[in-house]
Amino acid sequence: MANTFQLLIDGVERDGSDGVSEAVVNPATGEVIGRVAHASPADLDEILDVAARGLLEWQAVMPWERGRIMKRAAALLRADVERAAQAITLEQGKPLAEAKDEVERSADFLEWGGEEARRISDRVLSGRDSAQRFEVQTHPIGVIAAFTPWNFPMAQAAKKFAGALGAGCSIICKPSQETPASVLIMARALLAAGVPKAAIAVVFGNPNQVSDHLITSPIVAKVTFTGSIPIGKLLATAAGRAMKPVTMELGGHAPVIVCGDVDPEATADFLAKAKFKNAGQICLSPTRFFVEANLHDRFATRMAEHATQWRVGDGLDAQTQMGPLVSERRLQAVAELVDDARARGATVLAGGERLGTQGFFYAPTVLTQVPQDAKILHEEPFGPLAPIQSFTDEEDMLTRANGLEFGLSAYIFCKDLARQRRLADGLQFGVIGLNDVVTHHPEVPLGGWKESGIGAEGGSEILAPYQTTKLLSIR
Repeated sequence: MANTFQLLIDGVERDGSDGVSEAVVNPATGEVIGRVAHASPADLDEILDVAARGLLEWQAVMPWERGRIMKRAAALLRADVERAAQAITLEQGKPLAEAKDEVERSADFLEWGGEEARRISDRVLSGRDSAQRFEVQTHPIGVIAAFTPWNFPMAQAAKKFAGALGAGCSIICKPSQETPASVLIMARALLAAGVPKAAIAVVFGNPNQVSDHLITSPIVAKVTFTGSIPIGKLLATAAGRAMKPVTMELGGHAPVIVCGDVDPEATADFLAKAKFKNAGQICLSPTRFFVEANLHDRFATRMAEHATQWRVGDGLDAQTQMGPLVSERRLQAVAELVDDARARGATVLAGGERLGTQGFFYAPTVLTQVPQDAKILHEEPFGPLAPIQSFTDEEDMLTRANGLEFGLSAYIFCKDLARQRRLADGLQFGVIGLNDVVTHHPEVPLGGWKESGIGAEGGSEILAPYQTTKLLSIR
């Protein structure tokens, strides 16, 4: 039976007041699995009023107690991991094992935000004379408007809920319409743990209408977004007109530098798992492979072997290693990038085609001899595509690696310690993996350079984007 994914307003899940909804599709089958409600302007006004009330209620809860509640929510989410993971796989497509990992990581973020809430403190400084002292207070910044994507629908939202709620803010979250269940499941856990019902709202609807309504409202104090660079620029522009701060984790196009002193087969074994995880639909995914010439052929051959043998199918099948792309739109975008590269002279060593006619499956794909003007080297592929280029000149390779607007993540595979340091220093990215590929865990901050973001999420700084200060000068 199809599900109904409703708006969450003041602790109640309900349809939008104008009755508008849209279909939610299982990307493995193309079948409709439910409908998601759209909020009307009147619903958005109500949500804003409720969030303003929720801010007052939640910020009045002492940080120690906020921490207890959030850690309890994490425990409830972990206890529900099987059902929650299945919901993620049904709406997003990733293999069930990856979905379970996402639920666990989401719980980790909530727990981490709760732990950091317990460390909120004010500072007292001596004044310029004995009769004076300064007190620096930390306060929640206010109502948060959060916009979250479909690729990690629960974990990406969990980062924002963890920081906002830990700081004492109320939050209005607008997830992707393609993956509505994940955030609702997490919100229910938070409410069951004791977060005031007015402090959390989940809203769906026309993206432009919802974002414009929330960002321009004087009730919203801060905007946080994870998604593409073009949409991030639009939201940041709207927030800037109202002088509202933003946190942005935007797109990536990660260069992977494979130096000539590593084992090419072992490195390809490691990178194939990272490349095809979540069908390549990860901002941190390795996407542009620069392989030193002496290893190029062996590395490319091994990657192609993995691509050919990778088990692609429904994420609910325990044998599946890679699920579908999230939508027909993504499928077409990935196919166009491959077709463009092929037309410009690239060689397709593996994949390069849609799989079947049911669902949105695209074969894991390895490309070599990719010309520099191919679109895939300039546009974030967000799919299971591995374009490989050979290099001999390190300086020229670094110029190409740094030559895009993206600055989220980059990866180096190298044994030479001095060369590791030289390459890491030369890369203009916020996240560097040395013989490793990065997953965002809550204990570390992550943010992009250049056009890949503003600010960072996670780490001991997880609350900072959602806090503001007040200075008291006392005599």
